[in-house]
Amino acid sequence: MSDCIRYAVGDGIATLTFNRPAVMNALDAATLREFRAACERAAGDRSARVVVLCGAGSAFVAGGDVALFRNRLAELPQRVPELAGELHRGILALRRAPQPVIAAVHGAVAGAGISIMLACDLVLAAAGTQFSLAYSRIGTSPDGGATWFLPRLAGYQQAMELLLLADVVDAAAMRRLGVVNRVIAADQLATETDRLARRLAAGPALAYAETKALVNRGLNAGLAAQLDAEALAFARCAATRDFAEGVTAFVEKRQPLFNGE
Repeated sequence: MSDCIRYAVGDGIATLTFNRPAVMNALDAATLREFRAACERAAGDRSARVVVLCGAGSAFVAGGDVALFRNRLAELPQRVPELAGELHRGILALRRAPQPVIAAVHGAVAGAGISIMLACDLVLAAAGTQFSLAYSRIGTSPDGGATWFLPRLAGYQQAMELLLLADVVDAAAMRRLGVVNRVIAADQLATETDRLARRLAAGPALAYAETKALVNRGLNAGLAAQLDAEALAFARCAATRDFAEGVTAFVEKRQPLFNGE
């Protein structure tokens, strides 16, 4: 491991930090491998009840390492399946993870950095964050699921504007498009991210996992099948201690104390 991604767990929160601050956390082959491994690790980490993605230094992720692309133009087409494969396996791991996943973004978020952000369940953005789907600027099409996530979140024409024009937009605009959940003062991003992560870590883990799975399934399911899936998921939750605690706390008019069982 080259420490391109730092992985830490504490108080039920797994934190994945992109750690190439000298190049605004641009994604090279080593970073992509570590990203995939860290996402898979987090998804299977029983001590983690919530996952947070963030970036060291002045940016979240400024996309692919374009300077590296330039230096390896001849070999790049042959390497794309390998490089994209690592990115895409990481994206799938985030979506399939049972835990809620939070992206805390700041500075520059571009290209595959936006794709990674879109794969998360909740997005907190520092005021002043700059976003760009920069693919068309370097003469390529998107990866990382951007063409899947964006139309579902922002609508077809708004997604096409972002993807085709590759303009730089701010956090407030992304909030209006429904891509960002909250815009937070830059000096409060870490504090607010920790507060939200701790709130989720104290919640009903199985209920969160079932909700996340249902929403992802529902994106491509018919209504009848989705209703059946909801009934089955509800029954699984109803068999847990967390459910018993939740309904008891409701009746007793107090806050529930969930333990993830």
